[in-house]
Amino acid sequence: MTGRRKIYPWVVFALAFGLLLSDYMSRQVLNAVFPLLKSEWGLTDSKLASLSSVVALMVGLLTFPLSLLADRWGRVKSLVLMAVIWSVATLLCAVAVNYGQMLGARFLVGVGEAAYGSVGIAVVLSVFSPRLRSSLSGAFMAGGSFGSVLGVALGGVIGVQLGWRAAFVFMAVFGLVLAVLFGVIVRQRKVDGYQVADPVGATVAGYRAPLSSLFKIASINLAYVGSALNLFVAGVLLAWLPSFLNRSYGMKPDKAGATAAIFVLLIGAGMVLCGIVTDRLSREKQVRKWTTAIVYGLVAAVALGVGFGLDPGKPQLILIGIGAFFSAGASGPVTAMVANLTHPSIRATGFGTLTMVNSLLGLALGPFVVGLLADRMGLHNALRLAPLVYVGAIAALLVGRACYPTAVRRLAELTRRQPD
Repeated sequence: MTGRRKIYPWVVFALAFGLLLSDYMSRQVLNAVFPLLKSEWGLTDSKLASLSSVVALMVGLLTFPLSLLADRWGRVKSLVLMAVIWSVATLLCAVAVNYGQMLGARFLVGVGEAAYGSVGIAVVLSVFSPRLRSSLSGAFMAGGSFGSVLGVALGGVIGVQLGWRAAFVFMAVFGLVLAVLFGVIVRQRKVDGYQVADPVGATVAGYRAPLSSLFKIASINLAYVGSALNLFVAGVLLAWLPSFLNRSYGMKPDKAGATAAIFVLLIGAGMVLCGIVTDRLSREKQVRKWTTAIVYGLVAAVALGVGFGLDPGKPQLILIGIGAFFSAGASGPVTAMVANLTHPSIRATGFGTLTMVNSLLGLALGPFVVGLLADRMGLHNALRLAPLVYVGAIAALLVGRACYPTAVRRLAELTRRQPD
């Protein structure tokens, strides 16, 4: 491979990663200004949670059909359109004058962001070697955490200094600038020319695997569920840590946002490093991807369960930090497993299904459930219950691991049945 051919895939990754930062900056800036909105509009925790969860809910509902559409209409131009929609919707958040208008604007943010993760990772993985899938998947998906760091940290500072509306304006402008750059530099024809051969096997031109293959293989379904339940807790941390620090530690919104950003940074770092470790350990045996995902979930469950059970103080923060690092560590391994068990012709749709389940069972449900519980028992007590969800995640991944050899054989049979 020439030097030029080595560079372009990383350019694609960098721009796609940048848009993912914008995606989550626009999504998570709201959490940094929760205390300001609660004070100005007199909102309950459940209403605050709904403003956060409506984005993930729309992602969950729309990611599958929009990923399917992107597979047919063109992945690259779909990504640009998505970025423009969520950035304009973020501007609408800045001019909202009441809860109803803000909810409508957040709804549109979710529409724009719905399929970005699934289509973006499909574009990125298509121009890199399959042996890097866990590392690239973990690194790309960590963009969500790093974007959340920027959204929460900058949102808190801008919100206190210039007002919460200015925080939304900043995020919107950042997204629009990146959308223009991506549209100018990344072209579908050029991406297609850089595609790397897939280990699933050569595909017949024009052949598209049946969509039913996304659901007929048990291991894929269990990977979906295991991933979503891991992200249930990660989503809770992303949404509620600023408020937790504000209420339990008496921090002002800007300091709470900056401190929460450290924990969110740990989530992103964990996704990257856990993906790299998984790739190294599973070079010879792909089934080890399941094992590492299970271990990451177990460590997070113990650290967060014990941490939130303590009274406020340094030991609590240390344990929450450890739990945050591993809370989404399974994301890279699970995404790689879905890629390994999905035919290349429908891979973006497969990632769309993963994103859909992640959003509905994880990122949307987690913050909303904790918000409802917080109204009844207090935020700290609600957070103590959240790590119990890892029990379901670990169970799903254990069964998926047991079914994995059968799943590989079924995918091989599907590839052999391609029409001549």
